[in-house]
Amino acid sequence: MLKAQIYIDMDELMQDKPLYEFILEFLIDRKIKGATLFRGRLGYGEGRYLNRPNELFSFDQTPTMITFIDEENKVRNTLTELRKTVNSGFIITQQVEIW
Repeated sequence: MLKAQIYIDMDELMQDKPLYEFILEFLIDRKIKGATLFRGRLGYGEGRYLNRPNELFSFDQTPTMITFIDEENKVRNTLTELRKTVNSGFIITQQVEIW
């Protein structure tokens, strides 16, 4: 089994909808067994600028992670196809064992 983690900013858009929603629908269409979205409280990227929701607005490049686990070939094929459409974000994979 392979776990994928996709790191994006909460405020990114794709086809007039939030990128995280686009990605989750993409995973559903490819019959990925399940996925979870985690909203970060604080984080930073290459620019070393701390990103966090402020008191007035919740969408200001809040760090967000989508994670899912499935068969290795299915995960790799899905990520390859996703990268053809979505260029932003940071994706990592890791071998996992389900108990």
